[in-house]
Amino acid sequence: MAGRIARVWQAVFTAHPARTVVSAFTLVIALGTAALMLPAASADGSVTSPLTALFTATSAVCVTGLVVVDTAEHWSTVGELLILALIQVGGFGIMTMASLLALLVSGRLRLRMQLTAAAETKSLGLGDVRRVVLGVAGCTFIVELGVGAFLALRLRFGYDLGFGEAAYSGLFHSVSAFNNAGFGLHGDSITRYAQDTWVTMPIALAVILGGLGFPVLLELLRHRNRRRTTGLRNWSLHTRLTLVTSAALLVVGTMLTCLLEWTNPGTLGPFDWGQKLTNGFFYSAMSRTAGFNSIDMGALHASTLLFTCTLMFIGGGSAGTAGGIKVTTFSVLAAAMAAEVRGEPNSTVMGRRLAPHALRQALTVALLGIGLVMAATLALLTVTRAPAEAVLFEAVSAFGTVGLSTGITADIPVSGQLILILLMFIGRLGPITLVSSLALRERVRRYQLPEERPVIG
Repeated sequence: MAGRIARVWQAVFTAHPARTVVSAFTLVIALGTAALMLPAASADGSVTSPLTALFTATSAVCVTGLVVVDTAEHWSTVGELLILALIQVGGFGIMTMASLLALLVSGRLRLRMQLTAAAETKSLGLGDVRRVVLGVAGCTFIVELGVGAFLALRLRFGYDLGFGEAAYSGLFHSVSAFNNAGFGLHGDSITRYAQDTWVTMPIALAVILGGLGFPVLLELLRHRNRRRTTGLRNWSLHTRLTLVTSAALLVVGTMLTCLLEWTNPGTLGPFDWGQKLTNGFFYSAMSRTAGFNSIDMGALHASTLLFTCTLMFIGGGSAGTAGGIKVTTFSVLAAAMAAEVRGEPNSTVMGRRLAPHALRQALTVALLGIGLVMAATLALLTVTRAPAEAVLFEAVSAFGTVGLSTGITADIPVSGQLILILLMFIGRLGPITLVSSLALRERVRRYQLPEERPVIG
């Protein structure tokens, strides 16, 4: 048995880095499914059905947050801890964690591990992988422990929870928030804390930090001790695009949520103006990355669901815990459109000219995402009687690994749940990673074909 496991491990970790990431995520989902089927993982001691265990494991590893059973009611403490472990492994990155373990054991990283870690963390050079891996670990545990401690203190002294219960709840929600998973210990997510900014804002902060992506967080940490003259202009284009676009989407999302839901008695209507603004901001932050909700999702207007689909599809920053096509992809496409409207030969943004292959990659990721979501929505509509806007919302949420739902997840039939599982898997790994992992070999064209321009539009 040990020899067989060793051969499987060697086969997985000597493959192409992109295929290795896919294989590792698949392996962890399979192990998580088996673990969640154990009687000790369920609250009543029964064996959880394979589909429910697979859906939950996929949602946890892919840091989505969609569920077909209530987390607090169905799973025991052992099951909740298993879900938390799957969230941490999925968010931290299978390959990043494997690289970190190898680094701690041997004190160095082999070339194969460096290539794999680079594929997972999107680092640009092999020489930076050691620093990136340690930086990812440091950022993860500092934010999770810090936010977890704050939430634990608030729950302990603000809601009279026992110290152990408060610490457990605070840590669980902190890990789930930073990894953009959206899993909670309450059936109503965190709607019971909608009027408590000391709970909602730390969770939103953890979600935003995790959604920025590790390259951005590491660059911000590198510049923290430098003089102010080395500020925004000296940051990389990726960091500037991520920060500016994320901030703009947060503001736009907050404004639209408040505008559309301000008088809705089922959502923001009962709150005062301050609570409306904070809950609008919270919803905007959750819409692009995590699946927590402080208002009733089933009571949202159709117009709110539509623009939420847009935010979920865009997602967060690259090489982080968020899903979607990523804010940099959205920014690159917007820059290309602006250049074409102005009649400029090159796409420029923030004083930099974008490389042609970056434009092609952005277009490929966006079109693949649109195609997957539309195909999945069409397939789901054939197997469920739910309204079209709710089905579209569910599909985009799964692809963007957001986890928000209008409440139809548990009512979707088996075939529909399998579609959502596939969407979550693809959404976590990214269309480009999945497609490249399936490619048998790279092709290099050694000649150029004659150029001709078809009629566009």
